[in-house]
Amino acid sequence: MSNSGSGPDGGPDGGVARRGLMLVLSSPSGAGKTTISRALLTGDDNLTLSISVTTRAPRPGEQDGVDYRFIDRGRFDAMAKAGDLLEHAEVFRNGYGTPRAEVEAALAAGRDVLFDIDWQGTQQLGEKMRDDLVSVFILPPSTAELERRLHERAQDSAETVRARMAEASEEMSHWPEYDYIIVNLDIGESVRQARSILEAERLKRDRQVGLRNFVERLRRPQ
Repeated sequence: MSNSGSGPDGGPDGGVARRGLMLVLSSPSGAGKTTISRALLTGDDNLTLSISVTTRAPRPGEQDGVDYRFIDRGRFDAMAKAGDLLEHAEVFRNGYGTPRAEVEAALAAGRDVLFDIDWQGTQQLGEKMRDDLVSVFILPPSTAELERRLHERAQDSAETVRARMAEASEEMSHWPEYDYIIVNLDIGESVRQARSILEAERLKRDRQVGLRNFVERLRRPQ
């Protein structure tokens, strides 16, 4: 799947210009949002991942500037105070946030931005840029399956897994705040559903900022 972006003055091949959207995927840790995010990014050259800043240490295999931008607490707090973060939150005593400038530039250029953030960040994005936001909450099929996935991932200690399971109930209570819900029974089907949401949202009339001019050109006598 490949989709060309477009700026405010015209779309690709003389088509309809479109403003980009912010696609948020949220879930309890281990429910599948990262796997779904990676699948959406594959083969879609108009979808780019928002790289968050975080104060936590890198996990095995993570790369600075690819998975996160790893920064110290002082810099994080300075960015939040200056308004340079669209959203930020504390998760397990670590700071996470989304740099503002890169996202706003992408949307204006007609590019879509994918976010892998929690409900706190989603609320903040909604307060600041609700018209650009499309939010999806991913639920596990059961709490037992969620715990199994966390243990299987083997990235966290047993103590951290227990903490994440305790937090999952609170996180899942925020599902009514989201536009769409996906129950991740099967990862392939969940990816298909997420792609369908993205495609439909791209076609919304209000996002096609060049539509009026496009239709006027179509109606002109030849």
